[in-house]
Amino acid sequence: MLGEPIGEAKGRITSIRVLPFEGQQPKVEVSFQSSGKLLGIECNELGTYVSTRRPDGTMFGEGQGLLMTRDGESVTWQGQGIGKPTGKGSAARWRGAIYYSTSSRNLDRLNGIAAVFEYETDEAGNTQSKIWEWK
Repeated sequence: MLGEPIGEAKGRITSIRVLPFEGQQPKVEVSFQSSGKLLGIECNELGTYVSTRRPDGTMFGEGQGLLMTRDGESVTWQGQGIGKPTGKGSAARWRGAIYYSTSSRNLDRLNGIAAVFEYETDEAGNTQSKIWEWK
C-alpha cells in the first residue's frame, strides 16, 4: 500500500551515453541533476541509471544517486524500475522502487523504508519525479 508522499523533484538530464553491447540488448547510461524536497527538506540530487532495452520495447533500469541538503547532509539511494518510451529521444515514463541510506539525523527515517517512484523525462531532457513511502 502506498503511504504518504515523501518527495518530489524537477531537473534535467545532463548526459546520455551508449554502453558497450552485452548480448543483443542495447544499454544506455543516463545522468541527471534535480532539485526538490525529501521529507520536507530542500535538496539537490545527482543520479545515474543504466537502461536496458527489452525485446517488447520496454526498458529495465538500475541506478544510484546522491542527495545533498542545503545544510550539507547527504543521502544515497539505489533503485530499479521499468520504463516505457513516451516520445522522441529520451522521453520516457518510469515506475519503480528506491532504497535510501543516510547518517543524517534529520533524514534517518529514510533508512528503514522502501519507497516507490514515478520518474518522467520529456523530449527536451527535463525530468520530474515523485516518491511515496511504501507501507
